[in-house]
Amino acid sequence: MASLDILSQLSSLEMLSASQGDKATAFTSLLRSIISNVPAQELRQSLTAFIDTVLSDSVGIVTSRPVLSECVTAISGIESTDIKKVVYVYTLEKLRPKIISFEEQDCNIRESLADIYEAEEENGEAAKVLQGIQLNPHQRQISDEFRLKVYIRIMRNLLEDDEAITASDYLNRATLLIHTCPDATVNLQFQMCQARILDSKRDFLNACSKYHQLSFSPVVDEADRMQCLSAAMTCAILAGAGPLRSRSLATLYKDDRSPQLQHDYSLLEKMYLDRLLTQKEVDEFAARLRPHQVARLSDGTTVLTKAVIEHNLLGASKLYNNIGVEELGVLLGLSPEKAEEYAARMIEQGRLSGQIDQIDRLIYFDSTASTGGASAERVVGRQLRKWDENIGALAQAVENITSMLQNDYPVCGESENLQIITTPLD
Repeated sequence: MASLDILSQLSSLEMLSASQGDKATAFTSLLRSIISNVPAQELRQSLTAFIDTVLSDSVGIVTSRPVLSECVTAISGIESTDIKKVVYVYTLEKLRPKIISFEEQDCNIRESLADIYEAEEENGEAAKVLQGIQLNPHQRQISDEFRLKVYIRIMRNLLEDDEAITASDYLNRATLLIHTCPDATVNLQFQMCQARILDSKRDFLNACSKYHQLSFSPVVDEADRMQCLSAAMTCAILAGAGPLRSRSLATLYKDDRSPQLQHDYSLLEKMYLDRLLTQKEVDEFAARLRPHQVARLSDGTTVLTKAVIEHNLLGASKLYNNIGVEELGVLLGLSPEKAEEYAARMIEQGRLSGQIDQIDRLIYFDSTASTGGASAERVVGRQLRKWDENIGALAQAVENITSMLQNDYPVCGESENLQIITTPLD
């Protein structure tokens, strides 16, 4: 409880019959005296008593608004974080039924309280406080840029709290405003949130593209650009096997900066060159992943496990023309039924070229079809060789037919030309 002296002064000011301006000045003077002179153990009670008096019905809004604004500024200078947090939370509760009359003050308190929560890494609480800001106010005008900055700040806190689904709602709102903002820093923060949300929602190919774009941004520091490049490589590795991922792998593999990230680059190189991955390599890579990237899917596998299985299956299609279902299961570390299921799904989705013979339990791979990546050039060479073989086979067939005709219908003299006469069927 506040001291009797403070309560007496507050009561006197509450009943003061001076002008609104003089009354506001008197309250502000008392506030500064409280913060400067009241002991720390009594400061919280004195400030809450001050807030109660300022927001009472006997003190007019004309006086309350400037005093409360000054109060928010003064409280921010208090050293004790706990006192600031308690007083801010208490003030927000007192303002709840009067929010329309104190929209600006409520907004300032929420921003200050969010600063405290962010400093304490309580990002979920910071997001909740910021979500309470009135972005369509009745008593004041706010710019689209301010709305955008609040949306982005909410997204960043939600992402730190692994709330990607809720963050995507604010991303949709921010998308409608981002084109109006010329600030390069705000645009950069928006793009980073967009990439992280795509990453958290496991849309790895689009996230890879966004991260890679950010890695070239001149606004970003060199260390952060390399971190974005590493995130792009991670997303490319986690993406499902197929032509789209192969193009992303090719882009990152040919980036001159990629070899500097040795741990990511070694696995990316193997995937780009369609080489099979060992369990040791996969485990080392998994140790560096974020929680949502190793979360279990509905079928019990993880995102990384699924990506590795699909990659090894695609790699096997480059090594074998056909393979038994049982042998493929051993190669992938799966049961034959599960291996066949993965192959069937990839063939159905157009990410793997081949066909399954369920009677003989064999999978035939189409070696002439390209899925992109480093194999594309090899595929072109195989297609040319196949074309040459077909031409040679056709020429040989014509030669055989010609020899048979010469045997059945010998010609007189070596200089005479062979004439083949065809008659229409009846």
